[in-house]
Amino acid sequence: MEISAKGLHFSALDKAVRDCTDREIVIRDCIGQRYLASGLAGKYIEIHGTPGNALGAYLDGCTLVVDGNAQDATGDTMNGGEIVVYGSAGDATGYAMRGGHIFVRGDVGYRCGIHMKAYKENRPAIVIGGRAGSFLGEYLAGGILIVLGRNEDGKPIIGNFCGTGMHGGEIWLRCEAIPTRLQPQVKAERVDGVPEGEVAGLIGQWCQKFGVDPAPVLRSRFWRLTPDDANPYRRMYTHN
Repeated sequence: MEISAKGLHFSALDKAVRDCTDREIVIRDCIGQRYLASGLAGKYIEIHGTPGNALGAYLDGCTLVVDGNAQDATGDTMNGGEIVVYGSAGDATGYAMRGGHIFVRGDVGYRCGIHMKAYKENRPAIVIGGRAGSFLGEYLAGGILIVLGRNEDGKPIIGNFCGTGMHGGEIWLRCEAIPTRLQPQVKAERVDGVPEGEVAGLIGQWCQKFGVDPAPVLRSRFWRLTPDDANPYRRMYTHN
């Protein structure tokens, strides 16, 4: 089914999506309608335009593909499923994610992955093709954040305060030199070439979705950030 979002209030568009019995839905002319697909499961939704805040909030198994940019809080408290953004995404992408994957071709704004967490088989992940703003992975408790943006132009691929309060999970940054201004509770390990495993698989998926050869990406130098065992934030929590 195809739905034109032109002139529709966000609540009317959301109702049209929820009332649709088709598994596959194409939304055209989307411009700022928020809360799309919040809490939904079992649908494949293709969005043309720019969805508003909280796209896929509490998503529970849908696949969302955005042919354009996404605004703030994409995947807020997402439980499962997949969000693919062919442009860039705004602030707080993946806020408090609990499961599922987000793949962004371009950049993300501030506080991407803040409060992400993992439990048993639920291990959320965000793969960013460009740069990430400040406070990436703030209070990260679990899951994986990967930033693939290179810095040939000399600009850092992350902003300030990366990993502030981090007490679980891991952050992978594709850059030659160790990022500056890392927080004292974060430990950085150089990795020359991504080994086989979960991270390599996520990078491979990102490359496949956006038509990029994965071989040179996987051969690149990364910095893997994890919580320092001695940092005070980690000791404050019973589950990581």
